[in-house]
Amino acid sequence: MVASSIDPEPAVSTQPTALDTYLQRLPMILDKIAALRQLADNHFVHDPDAINWGRVGDLGRVDQGLDDLLAIFDGQAK
Repeated sequence: MVASSIDPEPAVSTQPTALDTYLQRLPMILDKIAALRQLADNHFVHDPDAINWGRVGDLGRVDQGLDDLLAIFDGQAK
């Protein structure tokens, strides 16, 4: 009996591609941006009696975080 040489099927990768992962993550980020807009609209009230140093601190942290995110998207991350 002669042993036949059978080429095995190429292994199918179960690893997601970069495109698969990108397309999966993009809608999640867009949903979070929409949720952030809604939360900001609810949180950053414009009632002068409700504004205190805690609100000012919140705005400072949000401003810095947004600057950090913009730097990532602009390619100038630290």
